Amino acid sequence: MKNSKFEIRNYLLSVLCALCSVFFSPEVKANPSIPEKLIYSIYWSGLKAGNASLEISNNPEGVTITSRAASADFISLFYKVDDMAQSILYQNGYPKNYKIKLKEGRHRRDKEVWFEKKQENKIQKVMFQNRLDGETVTSNLEQQAFDPLSGLYEIRKRQLQVGRTEYLDIFDNKKLWNVEIQVLRKERITTPAGEFNTIVIKPIMQSEGIFMKKGEIYIWLTDDEKKVPVMMRSKVKIGSITAELVEGRY
Repeated sequence: MKNSKFEIRNYLLSVLCALCSVFFSPEVKANPSIPEKLIYSIYWSGLKAGNASLEISNNPEGVTITSRAASADFISLFYKVDDMAQSILYQNGYPKNYKIKLKEGRHRRDKEVWFEKKQENKIQKVMFQNRLDGETVTSNLEQQAFDPLSGLYEIRKRQLQVGRTEYLDIFDNKKLWNVEIQVLRKERITTPAGEFNTIVIKPIMQSEGIFMKKGEIYIWLTDDEKKVPVMMRSKVKIGSITAELVEGRY
């Protein structure tokens, strides 16, 4: 049941995941609206499994992106989910701090990553800390990378073209991953929030944790300058998981 129903975390965060490119630098047209708040309903094979949100705001520290996911009341009776992930960005759009706190049944996860500000021609230090077991790991990156949340913020600034593949650097789970993003097609869809012209992308997962090596994930972004993530879907061992935009300020 855990593998099928409650990859809620992986789906919500997949919308927020791994979407910045160092291989291709298309023209930047517009930023997502700030402040922005998006509310999603999450379904497992038609059953309401939970709710999720994605919020982008400005504060004195910089742009902050916050993701939350929680199980529905009925599901919480036997498997409660209460997850939060947050990324704070430097002015150049790269992450300064990333943290994730998960409560899924008996499973707990409390991790944080600090990204030193990158200096030209110098190695960037990244420190990972697991607050539950005290593990601390420092990595040296030759090029800047995004965390799983800040990636979507970056890709939403860019022009996407059907048939073009992008390659993205994401630091996740103590490792640097080069993630492939396939831009598949344009499609008009309907969610509880309305009808949208969308462009469909497919991340090719590599890392463990947020980017699970399981199933195929598809993300529908509005086909405009804002590129609002309005739906995501993936097959799991039993059935499929879908997250649909219910309402939002964007």
